[in-house]
Amino acid sequence: MELKGSTINFLGDSITFGIGASSEEKRFTDVLTREFGLKQANNYGICGSRIARQRVVTDEEYDRDFCMRLDEMDADADAVVVFGGTNDYGHGEAPIGMACDREPTTFYGACHYLMDGLLTRYPGKPVVIVTPLHRLDEDNPTGDGTGRKPLSVAPLRVYRDILIEVAQQYALPVLDLYATSGIQPENAVSRERLLPDGLHPSDEGHALIARRIGHFLQML
Repeated sequence: MELKGSTINFLGDSITFGIGASSEEKRFTDVLTREFGLKQANNYGICGSRIARQRVVTDEEYDRDFCMRLDEMDADADAVVVFGGTNDYGHGEAPIGMACDREPTTFYGACHYLMDGLLTRYPGKPVVIVTPLHRLDEDNPTGDGTGRKPLSVAPLRVYRDILIEVAQQYALPVLDLYATSGIQPENAVSRERLLPDGLHPSDEGHALIARRIGHFLQML
């Protein structure tokens, strides 16, 4: 894909929104725009948002899942990058569900709903699924420990595996940052420099993600 002069939609959560970066100019969407010559990066990141529909809505913005926002994105964009799943693990109370689910009320169903919708809305255009970064305490099946996730569900890697599984069914390319980002907060130096709070990238972390995504898009 030729990135120079292109318009790309970025659908995501707080990392896409830019939390962890010292300014908007330092978040990965803006870094990617400058370094790869995009015409525009449409940032559809909402802090705390999840891919799946939640059973209890406490905030109209915070609980607007990825599936709700699918049709709100620029339909004329040249490509779409979807980067989420960490909040489904961390505090999402939607169940995992089953591979046959097609409604957004389970994680499986939401992945199918979203990816099928992306293929319909952007036929023939690059649609990239990005897996979550490693995070601290990612093996805890009750999520981030805040108590917002009422049941023991699954560790983060299960959500990552489902994203890859469903993306393969829809023939969508996957940038597996869980496996290839070079960011691992269990390593003290990596955490200090790239993911200081164990979840959100620093300026350096955002720059690294921008390069990973940019080079991946160029290969499509």
